[in-house]
Parts: sequence; structure tokens; C-alpha cells
Amino acid sequence: MYRFLLTPRWWGINVFLLLSIPFCVFMGSWQLGRFEDRVDNHRDAEARIATDKREAARPLDDLLPVTKTTSGKQATVSGRYDTQMLVPDRKLDDKDGYYVLTLLRTGTGRALPVVRGWLPGAPDPAKTPAAPTGEVTVTGALQASETPGSNGVSARGGLPEGQTAAISSASLVNLVEYDVYDAWLTLNRGDSGMKAVPATAPNGTGLDLKAFQNLGYTAEWFAFVGFVIFMWFRLFRRELEFVRDAELGLVPDEGDEDGEREPGRPSPSAV
Repeated sequence: MYRFLLTPRWWGINVFLLLSIPFCVFMGSWQLGRFEDRVDNHRDAEARIATDKREAARPLDDLLPVTKTTSGKQATVSGRYDTQMLVPDRKLDDKDGYYVLTLLRTGTGRALPVVRGWLPGAPDPAKTPAAPTGEVTVTGALQASETPGSNGVSARGGLPEGQTAAISSASLVNLVEYDVYDAWLTLNRGDSGMKAVPATAPNGTGLDLKAFQNLGYTAEWFAFVGFVIFMWFRLFRRELEFVRDAELGLVPDEGDEDGEREPGRPSPSAV
């Protein structure tokens, strides 16, 4: 009854089954490994932020350009505050608010964007504390320029004058008349009673969309294993039923004009 398993057609089906299952398991395990690596990187990045905050601050120029290694490091720089801008649509402790961003003109001729703190509500220049005057030295966590539309950074345009959606040198250079560092600093202590903005992990180290895509692909590969086994079993049962029907003479002949086939003759269209 099971001799049909030795036919060339079923040899092909069985070989496909035996090859596809380990392949799908391997791919699913690989995607799961990618997700676990991202989880570990996320934990390491968060732990590194806490460790970096306890380290001694280093001069800004010693930490540039910003990389995954230098992001979050404590940096110190001196200069004079200049243009002040507000960054809307920023949450802190699950509350809506905005960042107060002030450009610090340094001795190099370039300006460093400094987030002096966070305030609740809609951006309001009248309620925003003015920046200190004169020469100041600031210390905070170094951060890479933001990318509009990623990691929760707004990409909307048409903002009122004095506002910017992203803390990015590419955006700020169009709003001021001097060069801007491709980095920014968030103060360890909020200035003028504002709440300090905590440093964030660098891009590519968090549980972002790509991480959960890896988890979704993992589920797809393992689901495909079940689908392959289900289809093999379905084909096997269908073929077995056909063989049994043929042995009982229940398979009609395709050439019979009355619609009844000769007993015991298999149908060429049967699976």
C-alpha cells in the first residue's frame, strides 16, 4: 500500500521535505540570534550610559566624531550662548513637552547645539528661560545628530520661526549663519530649573523596528516548518486514500462515456 513512496515523484517530495526543514530551522535560529544580539546590545548601551556618566568629562574635540563608542561620553566645552531654539514634540516621563536648545559658540568658530533642559506643554518662547550670558563652560553627555523620521524624531516641516524638529547639523546650518558641530550635548543638570534630558543609546543599539523585524522573521521561518510538514501529511493522506480506493475498485475510468471509469485503474489527475 505504501509503495507509492518509492516513486520518483515521492522521492522528490521527500527530499524537499528533508532539506527544507533543517534549512528553515537554521534560518529561524539565525534570525532569533540576530534579535538576541540586538537585545544584548541594547542592554550594554544602557549600562554604558550609566557608566559614562560617572567618568570624568573630556574635551569635546577629543570625542569627535561621534561614534557608538563616544556617544554618551561626558564632554566639556567652553563658549558663549547664542541662538536659542525650541524642539517640539518631545516626551519626558510620559509627558508632552519640548527641549530648549541653545547654540554655544566656541573658540573654533563653530557652534555646538546644547540641550539645556525640557519644559512641559506647547513650545512658548515667553516661558522659556534665557540662556546665561558671558563665557560659560558646560558639561554633559555627547550625542550624535538626529535623523528626522527615525527613533521618534519628528520629520514635520512648516514649524514656526525659532523651532526645529530635529537636533541635526544638517537642519540647524540652514537656520544660523555659522557652522554647527555634527553633534550635540545634553546637560547633566537642567539649566534654570528645567528638567535635564537623559542621554540616549546610539542608533543601531536599541530595540528598534529592525530588531522586531528579526523576531517576526523568526516566527515566519518556524511557521514554514509546520506548513511544510502539514502539506506533506496532506499529500500523503490523499495519495493513501486514492490507493485504497483503487484497490476497492472505486476509481472510475477517465475514458468511460457514461462518466464511470474502469475499476482498479488510477486517475492520471489524482495526487
